[in-house]
Amino acid sequence: MFKTLVPADITEFAGKRAIVTGGSRGIGAAIVQRLLDGGASVVTTARNATDETPKGATFIQGDISTLAGVQAFAAAALRELGGVDIVVNNAAAARTHLGGIASIPDEEWLDALDLNYLSAVRVNNALLPALREAGAGGVIVNISSGSAILPGPPLAHYGAAKAALNTYGKALAAELAPAGIRVTTIMPGNVLTPGADVIRQNFADAMGVELAAITAGIPLGRPGDPRDIAEAVAFLASDRAQWITGTSLNVDGGELPAI
Repeated sequence: MFKTLVPADITEFAGKRAIVTGGSRGIGAAIVQRLLDGGASVVTTARNATDETPKGATFIQGDISTLAGVQAFAAAALRELGGVDIVVNNAAAARTHLGGIASIPDEEWLDALDLNYLSAVRVNNALLPALREAGAGGVIVNISSGSAILPGPPLAHYGAAKAALNTYGKALAAELAPAGIRVTTIMPGNVLTPGADVIRQNFADAMGVELAAITAGIPLGRPGDPRDIAEAVAFLASDRAQWITGTSLNVDGGELPAI
């Protein structure tokens, strides 16, 4: 069970302007709330808001799986905030194909690339002028997945897109370092979210096991809570991580083997 933490420092992100994609529920909503708790002004987007969407953030409905959708959202977010200091690319989705890699339709490979990889590229491209204008200290955090390192065949399209995100993040970090803008990537493991719960149930049903068996082997003894990822984002987005860029961080309870 996730341990209740001490309240966040409400001055940690005071004056900071943050944009978070996919912030309507699950990991994204936890990230939005953590940045709000630290004093940031936050704009987020998703196809629809939910009961989990933090009320303190400005929600802009949109579809960032297309270039036009990204450009519309980025323009609206910058109008709302007047600029940006922190960008968190969290939007993602996956659908399991238990019939194997050959059963994944061509259009789903393209959809996986658009939402899980190219959305981040497009969002960053749209916001980079504003990040550069804000000066040194800007931060981009891309949310990837452990599937980028150990992809299972039913999620090969998702893992491939996230692997591309990892590589892109390292290249972008090298390019932006002279401007004082840091870029990092987080690779969550088995986190309890509505979307991931559906995927785990699909795997459990296919294997003929109880749902709990899918996360039983995590070394730290429990699946992740969205707040575990949000705390990692808060650290990497803060001045505490001012000498960290270009890294990919596993946040998975020790599930992935050291490589």
